[in-house]
Amino acid sequence: LALGDSYTIGASVPEADRYPLQLATELVDLGAILDPVDIVARTGWTTDELNQGINQRTDLRETYDLVSLLIGVNNQYRGYSIDQYALDFAALLNRAILFAGGRAERVFVLSIPDYAYTPFGGGDMDISEEIDAFNAVNAQITMDRGVRYFDITPISRRGLDQPDLVAGDGLHPSGKQYGLWVQQMLLTVRGMLDE
Repeated sequence: LALGDSYTIGASVPEADRYPLQLATELVDLGAILDPVDIVARTGWTTDELNQGINQRTDLRETYDLVSLLIGVNNQYRGYSIDQYALDFAALLNRAILFAGGRAERVFVLSIPDYAYTPFGGGDMDISEEIDAFNAVNAQITMDRGVRYFDITPISRRGLDQPDLVAGDGLHPSGKQYGLWVQQMLLTVRGMLDE
């Protein structure tokens, strides 16, 4: 189960290039037995919208083998309070753990990518500082819950030097960048399935 926003739904890339689907494909190649991937994510979603989006999905299974969470860029983009983000993120992480049957060891969180390093962001360091602040919050909450955390932000910060890491819209990651995220996570996530 993948919970998130545009970075989870894979805005501007083919469906197969979305990071949850690339990850599932690679896990199966490593011999993992996985249920079909469910994605609850939409471009533009903030933490509160993701929470509502989960509530509106009546087709979700009660529990999943793996649950991922990546949320917060739109809170930052809209200028929402970081204190409210902390509360919302903690609540969403608790929901993610419930979807994993209460097994924190089957949940993982990804850091928020830094869209300053895209043609859209144009290298604006104010964006980078705010993304760092939001990620400091989500990393602390994740570690406090005993959940694994993958810091993919450094990969996203190669986007201006390596244009092929940015999708054609000039803002979102390309399938190639999502593939680099997956390579960073793959062996750890494969091990999580054995826990």
